[in-house]
Amino acid sequence: MSYDFTSLPDSMDEFWMPFTPQRYFKKNPRLVSRADGMFYYDKDGKEILDGLAGLWCVNAGHNNPVIKEAVKAQLDTLDFVSFFQYGNPTAFTAASRLIKEMPKPFTKVFFTNSGSEAIDTALKIAMNYHRLRGEGSRRILIGREKAYHGMNFGGISVGGIPPYHTHFGQTLPSVAHLRHTHDLEHNAFSRGEPTWGAHLADDLERLIQFHDPQNVAAVIVEPVGGAIGVLPPPKGYLKRLREICDKYGVLLIFDEVITGFGRLGHISAVNYFDVTPDIIAMAKGLTNAVVPMGAVFVKQGIYDAFMKGPEHVIELMHGYTYSGHPVSAAAVIGTLDAVHKGKIWENAKKMAKPLEDAVHSLKGKPRVIDIRNIGILACVQFEPDSKEDPARMAREASWELFRRGLVVRYSGPQLYICPPLILNENHIDRIVTSIGEILVEMDRGAGAPRKTG
Repeated sequence: MSYDFTSLPDSMDEFWMPFTPQRYFKKNPRLVSRADGMFYYDKDGKEILDGLAGLWCVNAGHNNPVIKEAVKAQLDTLDFVSFFQYGNPTAFTAASRLIKEMPKPFTKVFFTNSGSEAIDTALKIAMNYHRLRGEGSRRILIGREKAYHGMNFGGISVGGIPPYHTHFGQTLPSVAHLRHTHDLEHNAFSRGEPTWGAHLADDLERLIQFHDPQNVAAVIVEPVGGAIGVLPPPKGYLKRLREICDKYGVLLIFDEVITGFGRLGHISAVNYFDVTPDIIAMAKGLTNAVVPMGAVFVKQGIYDAFMKGPEHVIELMHGYTYSGHPVSAAAVIGTLDAVHKGKIWENAKKMAKPLEDAVHSLKGKPRVIDIRNIGILACVQFEPDSKEDPARMAREASWELFRRGLVVRYSGPQLYICPPLILNENHIDRIVTSIGEILVEMDRGAGAPRKTG
């Protein structure tokens, strides 16, 4: 049987799309039919530069032959086996390969299906770790304002994005939030880590003392805030969080769903910032987004706390049907091979400075009030049009840029730049030039996107 996956069905009405204004999109849809390397292509073969790496995740580029070969080999051998008390070599191989790449303190990995599930898994491990050590009163989790930790209820609760709390509530009752570090008065147009703001980490000590240290289980932060606007940590901020956690016996969790697997030129932000948490959650680039997968890495001491009691008793009452899925595990192995064969993380380090210089050249363009960057991550923030529709300029720019052959993401009054790590300086120039041109045109009232809703 042959399949055609490039043609649209007669109707698009049936698919309820994620994080998308359904009516707005379906009046003027943005559709791609295939992808290769740095580019998408529409049904007519038009080239569209992927300035977002899919969604922060296609780090090794689209249609990578090494990853495809690994996935195909697994599909030709075994499609699925449950890892609930059974097993398959591929997942164990993937775990061993990952641990060899990770910073030294991390010796164990638990597989999930997504970043959201990885976050919830990390929170569960943290809380159970304290219970097993006889400190079951440690139930309070501390997140941070403006943080995004996925869309499961645990992640929403420790996350700090008000609309999600409005829509779904804060389901976990024992949650507190640190102040965020986004301060335009002091940090606008910083390159990399801002020099101001490390003192904001001291808010963690205040919260721990307020709730009583014996009640606090863990603190979770993104080393670099991603989905809320690419917020690099102030210099010294993460080290101060680590010091405070050590002082009070609180676990530190890094959400590296975006920063992991090369976005900062390393497998982990630990290597970039020289700060080691107790637990790390990853996803996205882990499999190059070819097949969904997430992972939670822990230090040996955390794992050992669970390995008590009779050997026949399940130590962690947690898991998912697809935890360790053999095809996903094969994608991990293929992605690691592709990364090393193509020296992709080395290229990310090489391209970080050219990307920084290029995006900061947009300073002075109409309505631009801040530019932030670190590694192969950048964000351009606009002065909002109005309280009623602060995202208008970014949204319409995003739609028009796609029409002209560039994918970037908008959220609120911001455009995000996060291309695959195989980029070169020509790609950077094309991305930044396109954004600069559309901002000038929109300011003049010419070439503005068509109104679609």
